[in-house]
Amino acid sequence: MPEPRSSAGDTLQQHCQAIEVRVAELRQLFNAIDPSPFRQRDLDPRAEEFIVDWARDLDGDKPWALVVHLDRPAGRDDEAATLREAIHQYFGQRAVASRRRLRELFHRGRISLVIALAFLTASIAAGDVVASYLGDGRLGDIIREGFLIGGWVAMWRPLEVFLYDWWPVRAEGRLLRRLGTIPVRIEYTQAAPADAWRSDWPEVPARRQPEERDSGEGS
Repeated sequence: MPEPRSSAGDTLQQHCQAIEVRVAELRQLFNAIDPSPFRQRDLDPRAEEFIVDWARDLDGDKPWALVVHLDRPAGRDDEAATLREAIHQYFGQRAVASRRRLRELFHRGRISLVIALAFLTASIAAGDVVASYLGDGRLGDIIREGFLIGGWVAMWRPLEVFLYDWWPVRAEGRLLRRLGTIPVRIEYTQAAPADAWRSDWPEVPARRQPEERDSGEGS
């Protein structure tokens, strides 16, 4: 009888930084209400948050790996490959969404910049007109400065986009792209019943037990 597998999946590089997750069943990693096939299912929000938060604390210059400690013996031969494909596909889709969000942010920033520049120009022109109408005096200067300040306030939103808002989105996209290619390995626990893996793969038919076959032959 062959020895049960203690692990399966990708070979981890030396000195790699591991994101470690412990679950009783693989399906705990995925959204329970998602009706999609296993490979296309979304991750559970808590599992995703845990993995992403851990990844943010890792050194970006060293290799990463995701190690899933599974509290049951090994099941199907392809379950590690299936898990890797599901995780890569999920984070790959998240990375695509992040790039799309960055493009939309820059698009809004450009539109905001055009509007703000037009408003600033109109504010300066209006301030000059009012100041010239009132003539030299403190009131005209105050009104002109008020229009000028209002115009520069309108510039804040596009400046915020191009100076501050874009780089967290880009950093998130880079992290998600890396998680979309991360090596995945499963470490099994042998203490659970040998058929505990069937809770993750209920579509696999169970083998008939010898006593069931014998009773069928006797009848």
